[in-house]
Amino acid sequence: MSTPLRGDEIVSCRHRVALSRSAPNDITRAEPTDEMRQRRDLAEGFRREVLTQLTATPGAEVTTTTAETARALARGVELLLTPRLPDDVAGHRRASAHALVRLGRRDDRFVYAPVLIKNSEVVEHSRTRELLLTDLAHLSPSLATTRPGVTVRSTVSLTRSGIALAHATRVLQSLGHGDDAARVALIDRRRNVWWFALAGTQWSRFNLATYDVLYHERRGLLDDLDQWRDHAGEFPTAPYWHRECGDCTYRQHCGAELAAIDDVSLTHFTSFEQQRLLHEFDVHTRRDLARLDPRLARLARRASNDSTAREAVLGLAIERLDDLIYRARVEVTGSALRCVERDAMGCPRANVEVDVDMESADEHAYLWGATVRRAEEHHDLPSGYHHFVVWEGLSDQSEAANFARFWSWFSQLRAECDRRGLTFAAYCFWAQAEDGAMNRAVDPPAEGGPSRDDLDEFRSATPPQWIDLHDLAKSQIQTAGPLGLKVLARAAGFQWRDDNPSGEASMRWYEFARGDGHGARDGTPELHSLQTIPNDRDTDAHSDVGGGTDAHATASWRRRILEYNEDDCRATRALRDWLNGAAKDLAHRDDPGDL
Repeated sequence: MSTPLRGDEIVSCRHRVALSRSAPNDITRAEPTDEMRQRRDLAEGFRREVLTQLTATPGAEVTTTTAETARALARGVELLLTPRLPDDVAGHRRASAHALVRLGRRDDRFVYAPVLIKNSEVVEHSRTRELLLTDLAHLSPSLATTRPGVTVRSTVSLTRSGIALAHATRVLQSLGHGDDAARVALIDRRRNVWWFALAGTQWSRFNLATYDVLYHERRGLLDDLDQWRDHAGEFPTAPYWHRECGDCTYRQHCGAELAAIDDVSLTHFTSFEQQRLLHEFDVHTRRDLARLDPRLARLARRASNDSTAREAVLGLAIERLDDLIYRARVEVTGSALRCVERDAMGCPRANVEVDVDMESADEHAYLWGATVRRAEEHHDLPSGYHHFVVWEGLSDQSEAANFARFWSWFSQLRAECDRRGLTFAAYCFWAQAEDGAMNRAVDPPAEGGPSRDDLDEFRSATPPQWIDLHDLAKSQIQTAGPLGLKVLARAAGFQWRDDNPSGEASMRWYEFARGDGHGARDGTPELHSLQTIPNDRDTDAHSDVGGGTDAHATASWRRRILEYNEDDCRATRALRDWLNGAAKDLAHRDDPGDL
């Protein structure tokens, strides 16, 4: 019989689970990338730090074997660290958790909540939601306070963590130590402790009811694998695209197989069930999908529709099937496509154009960058890249002071354009991020800084002076999936200098760029502004991965962040130029040519 089912296997790719347990032949596994190794090492290091901190908690006990853990559970130890839970033999389950918190007693047994430590953000803003919050010094849901305005992030990683906690809860229940309310906790990268009750219906992505359905499906997969081992025949799974493909050790093996047959699953983003349904209707390849009629797919959900066409039947089962068809057309043609007529393409222009990008960490904006493009005849106006940054002592106050400095420079440039009778426009990508950081920085405003009225006056100006390129591109350009700046700017021909440019990665770089990793002890921010970063690259910028306190390493990380921020500003300019130029010659998604 196969080894017990682990919590991390519940929502993983079916084929990945099968290959990791019973690969039908020798498969060369892909090596993790440097970024994957760094992410893993940082996560492991953070967990060790938190667990070390928790060892000082009164009543805490470290256990390293299943026997030790079982005895500690029976004795009612208040906090178990690095527990090794015994297997749930009847359920064929094996669970793990970073800690177990005692919640109380039921009859003659103590009940516990499993806890996982995440080196990432756990929550995001939500006007209508709230969560229960404690800290490491008060590791119990009975001590939690309600934090309004937040909800758990809807990422694959957090869904996987929630399912793993549900899995551990079921194992604890089988051992007689499970909580009836199924209370669990996630510790985020700022050591906040977020509590969830999984017995109800609130957390639909990973409550116990959702988990049970997924668990039984995976148990069926293990049964199929056992049958294959005993009787051979056809392997019970085949490759398909899954959201975790990019980090999978089998990504090269599966990717080659899928590309060779142009598998329809390569049209992102589809679920396994949607892919299965497409195959049932003889839509096996991306080209098959691209040839379907998106108009019929859109009509499928109309009450008066009685069509028996494949698009109509599939459209009832697959929400926004027309989007999948358009994405497939991009994949098949090898190019982005237009969503609108040629004359409707484009982006507003101005005599002076400023591209703005913000970088944040720990819920604070630490860097505001901008590139300025103006006509040659106005050579006395600022041009090039300018940045305003807090390297140390990041706080509400230093964030507001830094933004005030940026806003002063920005407002002076706007005022000078107005004095000369020049049109002015500022551009960003995904204004929700920059607007949120602006609003936070003026609540309350820094001394001499702008007010909320100042911001609103700028953002509501006519003609518009604050333009979100994401909104424009979304209405004009069809891509194969995401509409992020990295995808769109590359379609426009732009390339970042960094090998792995991403906002998530830049948050890690900032931890090293701060020097000591904790900010200035006196809380005084170190501010820099009105500097232009040269385009030549420091060849050692990536060599000191460990960060530390070495001055050269710190300077290299800071340069990497500033170059990345400048490139993001330059990318929005490249996207704007493309929308006003070459993008108009793209084929229309409703008439992409020969498919």
